[in-house]
Amino acid sequence: MIKIKVNLGERSYPLLIGHGLIDALGFEIAKYPKNKKFMLITDANVNKLYSGRVMNSLKENGLSANLAVIPAGEKYKNIEQAKKIYKECIKNELHRDSSIIALGGGVISDLAGFVAATYMRGVPLVNIPTTLVGQIDAAIGGKTGINFEAKNIIGSFYQPKLVIIDPNFLKTLPEGEIKNGLAEIVKYSVIKDANLFRFLEKNKQKIMELDKNSLLKVISRCCLIKARIVEKDEKENNVRVILNYGHTIGHAIEKVSGYSILHGEAVAAGMLIEARIARLLNLTDEKSEMRIENLIKKYNLISKIKIKKQSILKAIQLDKKIARERTRFVLPVKIGKVCITHVSSDTAGRALG
Repeated sequence: MIKIKVNLGERSYPLLIGHGLIDALGFEIAKYPKNKKFMLITDANVNKLYSGRVMNSLKENGLSANLAVIPAGEKYKNIEQAKKIYKECIKNELHRDSSIIALGGGVISDLAGFVAATYMRGVPLVNIPTTLVGQIDAAIGGKTGINFEAKNIIGSFYQPKLVIIDPNFLKTLPEGEIKNGLAEIVKYSVIKDANLFRFLEKNKQKIMELDKNSLLKVISRCCLIKARIVEKDEKENNVRVILNYGHTIGHAIEKVSGYSILHGEAVAAGMLIEARIARLLNLTDEKSEMRIENLIKKYNLISKIKIKKQSILKAIQLDKKIARERTRFVLPVKIGKVCITHVSSDTAGRALG
Protein backbone atom coordinates (compact mmCIF):
# COMPACT_ATOMS: atom_id res chain seq x y z
CA MET A 1 0.00 0.00 0.00
CA ILE A 2 1.19 3.51 -0.87
CA LYS A 3 0.36 6.31 1.55
CA ILE A 4 0.48 9.96 0.49
CA LYS A 5 -0.30 12.74 2.95
CA VAL A 6 -2.02 15.93 1.88
CA ASN A 7 -0.39 18.42 4.24
CA LEU A 8 -2.90 21.12 5.20
CA GLY A 9 -2.27 21.62 8.90
CA GLU A 10 -5.37 20.67 10.90
CA ARG A 11 -7.10 19.66 7.65
CA SER A 12 -4.38 17.18 6.60
CA TYR A 13 -5.42 13.70 5.53
CA PRO A 14 -3.97 10.50 4.01
CA LEU A 15 -4.47 8.99 0.58
CA LEU A 16 -4.25 5.21 0.82
CA ILE A 17 -3.52 3.58 -2.55
CA GLY A 18 -3.36 -0.16 -3.16
CA HIS A 19 -4.87 -3.16 -4.90
CA GLY A 20 -7.32 -5.00 -2.64
CA LEU A 21 -8.08 -2.16 -0.25
CA ILE A 22 -11.79 -2.69 -0.89
CA ASP A 23 -11.59 -5.65 1.50
CA ALA A 24 -10.02 -3.47 4.21
CA LEU A 25 -12.35 -0.47 3.92
CA GLY A 26 -14.09 -0.96 7.23
CA PHE A 27 -10.80 -1.49 9.06
CA GLU A 28 -9.27 1.69 7.62
CA ILE A 29 -12.40 3.83 8.01
CA ALA A 30 -12.77 2.75 11.65
CA LYS A 31 -9.57 4.74 12.33
CA TYR A 32 -10.95 7.98 10.83
CA PRO A 33 -12.78 9.80 12.29
CA LYS A 34 -13.65 8.80 15.87
CA ASN A 35 -17.42 8.53 15.36
CA LYS A 36 -19.13 5.28 14.42
CA LYS A 37 -22.24 6.33 12.44
CA PHE A 38 -22.09 6.82 8.68
CA MET A 39 -24.20 7.62 5.63
CA LEU A 40 -22.92 5.87 2.51
CA ILE A 41 -23.75 7.87 -0.63
CA THR A 42 -23.45 6.23 -4.03
CA ASP A 43 -25.13 6.07 -7.45
CA ALA A 44 -27.36 3.39 -8.94
CA ASN A 45 -24.58 1.76 -10.96
CA VAL A 46 -22.03 1.51 -8.15
CA ASN A 47 -24.76 0.44 -5.74
CA LYS A 48 -25.35 -2.77 -7.70
CA LEU A 49 -21.65 -3.61 -7.76
CA TYR A 50 -20.14 -2.58 -4.44
CA SER A 51 -22.54 -1.14 -1.84
CA GLY A 52 -23.31 -4.49 -0.21
CA ARG A 53 -19.63 -5.32 0.08
CA VAL A 54 -18.80 -1.93 1.57
CA MET A 55 -21.74 -1.97 4.01
CA ASN A 56 -20.71 -5.43 5.24
CA SER A 57 -17.12 -4.29 5.73
CA LEU A 58 -18.30 -1.34 7.79
CA LYS A 59 -20.56 -3.47 9.98
CA GLU A 60 -17.85 -6.11 10.48
CA ASN A 61 -15.70 -3.34 11.97
CA GLY A 62 -18.38 -2.09 14.35
CA LEU A 63 -19.61 0.83 12.24
CA SER A 64 -23.27 1.72 11.78
CA ALA A 65 -24.15 2.74 8.21
CA ASN A 66 -27.19 3.80 6.19
CA LEU A 67 -27.36 4.02 2.42
CA ALA A 68 -28.48 6.82 0.06
CA VAL A 69 -28.56 6.07 -3.67
CA ILE A 70 -28.93 8.65 -6.46
CA PRO A 71 -29.31 8.09 -10.22
CA ALA A 72 -26.05 7.80 -12.17
CA GLY A 73 -24.90 10.66 -14.38
CA GLU A 74 -23.58 14.24 -14.40
CA LYS A 75 -27.06 15.69 -14.88
CA TYR A 76 -28.02 14.42 -11.42
CA LYS A 77 -25.32 16.45 -9.70
CA ASN A 78 -27.89 19.07 -8.77
CA ILE A 79 -29.70 20.72 -5.89
CA GLU A 80 -32.63 18.29 -6.09
CA GLN A 81 -30.42 15.28 -5.41
CA ALA A 82 -28.64 17.17 -2.63
CA LYS A 83 -32.03 17.83 -1.01
CA LYS A 84 -32.89 14.13 -1.19
CA ILE A 85 -29.64 13.25 0.57
CA TYR A 86 -30.24 15.89 3.26
CA LYS A 87 -33.64 14.28 3.91
CA GLU A 88 -32.03 10.84 4.20
CA CYS A 89 -29.50 12.21 6.68
CA ILE A 90 -32.25 13.75 8.80
CA LYS A 91 -34.43 10.62 8.55
CA ASN A 92 -31.55 8.45 9.77
CA GLU A 93 -30.63 10.89 12.55
CA LEU A 94 -27.16 11.83 11.41
CA HIS A 95 -25.67 14.45 13.70
CA ARG A 96 -22.50 16.54 13.66
CA ASP A 97 -20.54 13.61 15.04
CA SER A 98 -21.67 11.38 12.12
CA SER A 99 -19.82 11.02 8.82
CA ILE A 100 -20.56 10.77 5.12
CA ILE A 101 -18.84 8.25 2.84
CA ALA A 102 -18.74 9.01 -0.88
CA LEU A 103 -18.56 5.77 -2.90
CA GLY A 104 -18.40 6.46 -6.62
CA GLY A 105 -16.89 8.65 -9.31
CA GLY A 106 -16.47 12.38 -9.66
CA VAL A 107 -20.20 13.12 -9.57
CA ILE A 108 -20.56 11.36 -6.22
CA SER A 109 -17.46 12.91 -4.65
CA ASP A 110 -18.59 16.38 -5.76
CA LEU A 111 -22.20 15.95 -4.60
CA ALA A 112 -21.54 13.99 -1.41
CA GLY A 113 -18.70 16.36 -0.56
CA PHE A 114 -21.04 19.33 -0.98
CA VAL A 115 -23.61 17.68 1.28
CA ALA A 116 -20.93 16.89 3.89
CA ALA A 117 -19.72 20.50 3.78
CA THR A 118 -23.20 21.95 4.32
CA TYR A 119 -25.13 19.44 6.42
CA MET A 120 -25.16 20.76 10.00
CA ARG A 121 -22.43 23.21 8.89
CA GLY A 122 -20.08 20.35 8.08
CA VAL A 123 -19.64 16.68 8.98
CA PRO A 124 -16.57 14.46 8.36
CA LEU A 125 -16.17 13.03 4.86
CA VAL A 126 -14.48 9.85 3.59
CA ASN A 127 -13.92 9.47 -0.16
CA ILE A 128 -13.79 6.05 -1.83
CA PRO A 129 -13.43 6.80 -5.55
CA THR A 130 -14.44 3.96 -7.88
CA THR A 131 -13.52 5.59 -11.21
CA LEU A 132 -10.16 6.57 -12.64
CA VAL A 133 -11.20 10.26 -12.67
CA GLY A 134 -12.17 10.01 -9.03
CA GLN A 135 -9.00 8.24 -7.98
CA ILE A 136 -6.58 10.70 -9.55
CA ASP A 137 -8.53 13.93 -9.33
CA ALA A 138 -12.08 14.44 -8.08
CA ALA A 139 -11.74 12.74 -4.68
CA ILE A 140 -8.60 14.69 -3.76
CA GLY A 141 -8.24 18.35 -2.88
CA GLY A 142 -11.55 19.31 -1.33
CA LYS A 143 -13.45 20.73 -4.30
CA THR A 144 -17.15 20.01 -3.92
CA GLY A 145 -20.05 21.28 -5.93
CA ILE A 146 -23.26 20.92 -7.87
CA ASN A 147 -24.33 22.14 -11.29
CA PHE A 148 -26.69 25.10 -11.55
CA GLU A 149 -26.92 26.96 -14.89
CA ALA A 150 -23.24 26.09 -15.39
CA LYS A 151 -20.98 23.34 -14.09
CA ASN A 152 -20.00 23.44 -10.38
CA ILE A 153 -21.39 26.97 -9.89
CA ILE A 154 -22.55 26.14 -6.35
CA GLY A 155 -19.94 24.54 -4.10
CA SER A 156 -17.25 24.87 -1.49
CA PHE A 157 -13.76 23.78 -0.56
CA TYR A 158 -14.13 21.01 2.01
CA GLN A 159 -11.36 18.51 2.67
CA PRO A 160 -12.10 14.84 3.41
CA LYS A 161 -10.70 13.06 6.44
CA LEU A 162 -9.53 10.08 4.40
CA VAL A 163 -9.31 8.92 0.77
CA ILE A 164 -9.08 5.20 -0.03
CA ILE A 165 -8.03 4.33 -3.58
CA ASP A 166 -8.26 0.75 -4.84
CA PRO A 167 -7.39 0.31 -8.55
CA ASN A 168 -9.35 -2.98 -8.48
CA PHE A 169 -12.54 -0.91 -8.72
CA LEU A 170 -11.49 -0.05 -12.28
CA LYS A 171 -12.03 -3.63 -13.48
CA THR A 172 -15.78 -3.06 -13.71
CA LEU A 173 -15.56 0.29 -15.50
CA PRO A 174 -16.69 0.62 -19.12
CA GLU A 175 -14.03 1.77 -21.58
CA GLY A 176 -15.54 5.25 -21.73
CA GLU A 177 -14.94 5.75 -18.02
CA ILE A 178 -11.34 4.57 -18.35
CA LYS A 179 -10.85 7.15 -21.10
CA ASN A 180 -12.38 9.81 -18.84
CA GLY A 181 -9.56 9.16 -16.40
CA LEU A 182 -6.90 8.89 -19.09
CA ALA A 183 -7.75 12.41 -20.26
CA GLU A 184 -7.07 13.70 -16.74
CA ILE A 185 -3.82 11.70 -16.58
CA VAL A 186 -2.70 13.32 -19.83
CA LYS A 187 -3.56 16.67 -18.24
CA TYR A 188 -1.33 15.97 -15.23
CA SER A 189 1.54 14.98 -17.49
CA VAL A 190 1.26 18.15 -19.60
CA ILE A 191 1.05 20.52 -16.65
CA LYS A 192 3.66 19.01 -14.38
CA ASP A 193 5.42 15.80 -15.42
CA ALA A 194 7.26 15.24 -18.70
CA ASN A 195 8.38 11.79 -17.49
CA LEU A 196 4.77 10.74 -16.97
CA PHE A 197 3.97 12.02 -20.48
CA ARG A 198 6.76 9.83 -21.91
CA PHE A 199 5.51 6.85 -19.88
CA LEU A 200 2.07 7.32 -21.43
CA GLU A 201 3.58 7.54 -24.90
CA LYS A 202 5.44 4.24 -24.45
CA ASN A 203 3.01 2.11 -22.42
CA LYS A 204 -0.40 2.32 -24.03
CA GLN A 205 -1.02 -1.42 -24.13
CA LYS A 206 -0.18 -2.02 -20.47
CA ILE A 207 -2.27 0.94 -19.33
CA MET A 208 -5.29 -0.01 -21.44
CA GLU A 209 -5.05 -3.58 -20.15
CA LEU A 210 -5.06 -2.19 -16.57
CA ASP A 211 -1.68 -3.70 -15.78
CA LYS A 212 -1.34 -3.56 -11.99
CA ASN A 213 2.13 -2.04 -11.79
CA SER A 214 1.44 0.51 -14.52
CA LEU A 215 -1.83 1.58 -12.89
CA LEU A 216 -0.22 1.93 -9.48
CA LYS A 217 2.59 4.02 -10.97
CA VAL A 218 0.27 6.34 -12.90
CA ILE A 219 -2.36 6.74 -10.17
CA SER A 220 0.13 7.36 -7.36
CA ARG A 221 2.06 9.88 -9.48
CA CYS A 222 -1.10 11.83 -10.31
CA CYS A 223 -2.18 11.76 -6.66
CA LEU A 224 1.21 13.09 -5.57
CA ILE A 225 1.06 15.92 -8.12
CA LYS A 226 -2.45 16.85 -7.01
CA ALA A 227 -1.55 16.69 -3.33
CA ARG A 228 1.48 18.96 -3.69
CA ILE A 229 -0.46 21.51 -5.77
CA VAL A 230 -3.32 21.57 -3.25
CA GLU A 231 -0.84 22.07 -0.41
CA LYS A 232 0.48 25.21 -2.12
CA ASP A 233 -2.93 26.59 -3.03
CA GLU A 234 -5.86 24.94 -1.29
CA LYS A 235 -8.56 27.31 -2.56
CA GLU A 236 -7.39 27.92 -6.12
CA ASN A 237 -6.08 31.45 -5.74
CA ASN A 238 -3.02 30.91 -7.93
CA VAL A 239 -1.06 27.74 -8.79
CA ARG A 240 -3.99 25.31 -8.38
CA VAL A 241 -5.58 26.91 -11.44
CA ILE A 242 -3.18 24.89 -13.61
CA LEU A 243 -5.29 21.81 -12.84
CA ASN A 244 -7.91 23.35 -15.13
CA TYR A 245 -5.90 22.77 -18.30
CA GLY A 246 -8.40 21.64 -20.95
CA HIS A 247 -11.36 22.41 -18.70
CA THR A 248 -12.33 25.92 -19.87
CA ILE A 249 -13.23 24.58 -23.31
CA GLY A 250 -14.11 21.15 -21.91
CA HIS A 251 -16.74 22.40 -19.48
CA ALA A 252 -18.30 24.51 -22.25
CA ILE A 253 -18.54 21.44 -24.49
CA GLU A 254 -20.13 19.42 -21.69
CA LYS A 255 -22.72 22.07 -20.97
CA VAL A 256 -23.69 22.68 -24.61
CA SER A 257 -24.06 18.93 -25.15
CA GLY A 258 -26.37 18.66 -22.13
CA TYR A 259 -23.66 16.49 -20.55
CA SER A 260 -24.21 13.82 -23.21
CA ILE A 261 -20.49 14.03 -24.06
CA LEU A 262 -18.26 12.27 -21.54
CA HIS A 263 -16.17 14.49 -19.27
CA GLY A 264 -12.91 12.94 -20.48
CA GLU A 265 -13.78 13.39 -24.12
CA ALA A 266 -14.71 17.03 -23.50
CA VAL A 267 -11.49 17.67 -21.56
CA ALA A 268 -9.39 15.91 -24.22
CA ALA A 269 -10.97 18.14 -26.86
CA GLY A 270 -10.34 21.10 -24.56
CA MET A 271 -6.66 20.23 -24.18
CA LEU A 272 -6.29 19.91 -27.93
CA ILE A 273 -7.97 23.27 -28.60
CA GLU A 274 -6.11 25.02 -25.80
CA ALA A 275 -2.80 23.69 -27.17
CA ARG A 276 -3.80 25.30 -30.48
CA ILE A 277 -4.50 28.56 -28.65
CA ALA A 278 -1.02 28.38 -27.10
CA ARG A 279 0.46 27.86 -30.56
CA LEU A 280 -1.53 30.79 -31.99
CA LEU A 281 -0.19 33.00 -29.20
CA ASN A 282 3.37 31.70 -29.73
CA LEU A 283 3.47 30.38 -26.18
CA THR A 284 4.44 26.87 -27.26
CA ASP A 285 6.18 25.29 -30.22
CA GLU A 286 4.78 23.07 -32.95
CA LYS A 287 6.51 19.95 -31.56
CA SER A 288 4.85 20.26 -28.14
CA GLU A 289 1.46 20.90 -29.71
CA MET A 290 1.84 17.85 -31.96
CA ARG A 291 2.96 15.59 -29.09
CA ILE A 292 -0.15 16.54 -27.13
CA GLU A 293 -2.37 15.97 -30.15
CA ASN A 294 -0.70 12.64 -30.96
CA LEU A 295 -1.01 11.34 -27.40
CA ILE A 296 -4.71 12.22 -27.28
CA LYS A 297 -5.19 10.43 -30.62
CA LYS A 298 -3.04 7.47 -29.50
CA TYR A 299 -5.49 6.71 -26.69
CA ASN A 300 -8.48 7.53 -28.93
CA LEU A 301 -9.81 10.03 -26.38
CA ILE A 302 -11.88 12.09 -28.83
CA SER A 303 -14.58 11.10 -31.28
CA LYS A 304 -16.09 13.67 -33.64
CA ILE A 305 -17.81 16.35 -31.54
CA LYS A 306 -20.56 18.07 -33.51
CA ILE A 307 -21.17 21.33 -31.66
CA LYS A 308 -21.31 24.77 -33.25
CA LYS A 309 -18.39 27.02 -32.45
CA GLN A 310 -20.66 29.89 -31.42
CA SER A 311 -22.44 27.69 -28.88
CA ILE A 312 -19.13 26.83 -27.21
CA LEU A 313 -18.03 30.48 -27.17
CA LYS A 314 -21.39 31.47 -25.66
CA ALA A 315 -21.00 28.87 -22.90
CA ILE A 316 -17.53 30.23 -22.13
CA GLN A 317 -19.01 33.72 -21.98
CA LEU A 318 -21.61 32.56 -19.44
CA ASP A 319 -18.87 31.44 -17.09
CA LYS A 320 -17.06 34.74 -17.71
CA LYS A 321 -20.11 36.79 -16.74
CA ILE A 322 -20.60 34.81 -13.55
CA ALA A 323 -16.95 35.23 -12.59
CA ARG A 324 -17.03 38.93 -13.57
CA GLU A 325 -13.67 38.67 -15.22
CA ARG A 326 -12.10 37.92 -18.57
CA THR A 327 -11.81 34.30 -19.61
CA ARG A 328 -8.76 32.71 -18.04
CA PHE A 329 -7.02 29.81 -19.75
CA VAL A 330 -4.28 27.40 -18.75
CA LEU A 331 -2.02 26.95 -21.78
CA PRO A 332 0.95 24.63 -22.38
CA VAL A 333 4.39 26.15 -22.76
CA LYS A 334 6.11 22.77 -23.14
CA ILE A 335 5.43 19.25 -21.91
CA GLY A 336 5.50 19.51 -18.13
CA LYS A 337 4.97 23.28 -17.94
CA VAL A 338 1.97 25.56 -18.43
CA CYS A 339 1.09 29.21 -17.96
CA ILE A 340 -2.08 31.04 -16.97
CA THR A 341 -3.28 33.81 -19.24
CA HIS A 342 -6.39 35.56 -20.54
CA VAL A 343 -7.60 34.81 -24.04
CA SER A 344 -9.94 36.81 -26.25
CA SER A 345 -13.05 35.27 -27.81
CA ASP A 346 -11.52 35.96 -31.22
CA THR A 347 -8.43 33.83 -30.48
CA ALA A 348 -10.52 31.05 -28.92
CA GLY A 349 -12.77 31.12 -31.97
CA ARG A 350 -9.80 30.75 -34.32
CA ALA A 351 -8.58 27.72 -32.40
CA LEU A 352 -12.04 26.17 -32.54
CA GLY A 353 -11.87 26.43 -36.35
